[in-house]
This record gives sequence, structure tokens and C-alpha cells, in this order.
Amino acid sequence: MVEYDEFGPEIILQVYDPVTGMKGFTVVHNTALGPGKGGIRMTPTVTVNEVSRLAAAMTYKCAMAELPFGGGKSGIVADGKNLPWEKKKAIIEAFSRAIKIICPSKYVAAPDMYTAEKEMAVFAQANGSIISCTGKPSSMCQGHSCGIPHELGSTGWGVYHATLVALEHKGIKVKGATIAIDGYGNVGSFAAKYLSDAGALIIALSDSKGGIYNPKGLDLKKLAQVKQDKGTVTAYSDGKKLALGEIYQLDCDVVIPAAQPDVITQKNQDQIKAKIIVEGANIPAPFEVEEYLSKKGILIIPDFIANAGGVISSYVEYIGASADEVFPIVEKKIVKNTKLMLDQARAKKISPRAAALEIAKGRIKTAKRMEQYEY
Repeated sequence: MVEYDEFGPEIILQVYDPVTGMKGFTVVHNTALGPGKGGIRMTPTVTVNEVSRLAAAMTYKCAMAELPFGGGKSGIVADGKNLPWEKKKAIIEAFSRAIKIICPSKYVAAPDMYTAEKEMAVFAQANGSIISCTGKPSSMCQGHSCGIPHELGSTGWGVYHATLVALEHKGIKVKGATIAIDGYGNVGSFAAKYLSDAGALIIALSDSKGGIYNPKGLDLKKLAQVKQDKGTVTAYSDGKKLALGEIYQLDCDVVIPAAQPDVITQKNQDQIKAKIIVEGANIPAPFEVEEYLSKKGILIIPDFIANAGGVISSYVEYIGASADEVFPIVEKKIVKNTKLMLDQARAKKISPRAAALEIAKGRIKTAKRMEQYEY
């Protein structure tokens, strides 16, 4: 069941192609600031409700990052991880053609779970517009505009800087801070690298098969090789294996959900021992759970603040700027907005998410609605 709020969703488009078997949907939550911006999630379990929640988060994420985008998201019901490439390519082409009626006029796509630069190249070619999506390969150019792949690590870079601000807010030094990261994809792996380079101890990492834990810290280069050779971090020998979800029970300074949604719930909320949660993943916890943990003194940096690096990178690509400009812009915006949120939360004695939503909603309400987009 899709939930509606004061801003949307404005559009729920469900599409189907009988030739390829493609089933998908796009939700545009709000366009007050610009066309809805958000990635294409390709999993067998993705639902309209999940996509709608993610689209709403994108509305607030873009507003907080002060970007000329609204919020949107797409889902394709398919096994994006294991599908043969030709089948996957055909499904993405069918989806791109099907949503052309709103893309790029009302919605601009991007990578998400099991879609990346290769898939974005297919999407853009099938759509016929270079600005129908971002996260394209750097070799894909039109005029002065070239793709900027999300694989550069811009989201992980943003999560890293949000974590630095959170640690400072809590009075914890980066050097020696203990970090556990749930997810070893693009976001989690880059966040781990940047934090480790800054002197933090990455004591646990996990993927879809489980996790690995060593209180003295993990050797990230060795772990990356194990992941490449064996396909899972659980094959790393110098540590204790963790069951799925067990990473949230560890005693650490920071835990970073960096993959799946809804991993922190009422079932495990009382097992959280971390002092800080930095949400690298989208919608990793319901609002009620976040409020409960905040009242217990756990500092939570919400998803639409912490992981905005990807959409900021998308904006840089969208306006035709270069990849060299991505990281300084991401750092500036993430640091500024994390501090702004925490200052308002402290002043009003409310949770960080409540403070961030106040700021984002205020920006949306004062925006002049754009009824027509010219490209």
C-alpha cells in the first residue's frame, strides 16, 4: 500500500512488456524543485511501496543538498544480480522505452541496486536522451557532457564525511574509532577505505552471505582480494564469522548500514550497541525505530543526509561538469548539511531526522513549482 504525504507521490507509473516479461514501476514523489531524481532498483522482491518510500527520501535528499531536483525512484522486478546480460539488457531497454513518457521531462534515472554504468548506457540509448539518466560511463559523451560513473565512490565519500562530522559531534576522535559496515558494495567498500585511511579501525564488514569481525581491525587490502577470489567477505580467515544481521549487535563507535533497506527494526533495536548510526543505505530503519534509538542517546545521521553523495555526483554530471568537480562539491554539501541538521536538532531538542525534515520541507514549500521543463 503506497503512503501519501503532503508532497506526493505525484506520479505512480506501472509498466509491463509482454515480449521481455519486464515488470516495473516509477514513482515521482515531488517536482517542486525540479524533475524527480532517483535510481533504478532491480531485484525480484522490489515493490511499489518500497519504491515510493525511496522516492520520498529522494525528495528530501535533493532538497537538503540544494539541488534542482525533486524525488523519484524506479523498480524493475527481476534478478538483476544473476540474469544473463542479454536478458537483462532487453529488460532495461523495454523499461526505458516504457517510461519515456515521463523521462526525462518529469524523472531522471540513475544506478541503484544491481544497476550500474553499463545499465545506464543501455537505458540512455533506449530512451534517446543523454540526460535521461546519470551514472553513465565516462566514455559516453554528447557535446561537453560526459558520464560520471557512481563507481568513482562519491556516495561512500559522502558517507565518510558525514561520519567525520558525527564523530566530532560526539567527541570521538577519528583515529582509533571502531567502525562496522553492513554492505561491501560500492558504498560500503569506499566508506571503509576512506575511514581506514583517516585512522579509523574497520572492525567488521558484511555482505549478502554474512560478515567478518576482528576487534583489532580488518586488513582491507587482504579482505578485498578474498572478496574477489571467493565472492564473500566471510572467507576472510583472520576474524570471527558473523551471521546475517549480527553486525548490528557489535560494541562499536559507528555502525553503517550500506546496502539493504529495513535492516534495523523493532526486532533488533534493543541489540544496537553503537554510539552512532550513519545511514549509507536508503531507508535502513523505520522512522519510529530511529526516534526510539535517538531517545536512547544513539546519534543517527539519516540516509538522505549521509548518502547524498551519489545524487550530488548526478547533478554534476547532469549540468555537464567534470568528474574532477564531484568530490569537492560532495564534501562541501555533506559537511554543511550534516552540521546544519545537528545544530538544529540540538537547538530544538529533536532528533536529527526530524530536524533535517524540517529544513528540507521548508525548502520545498518555498519553491516555485515548475510546471514545464525545457531541455
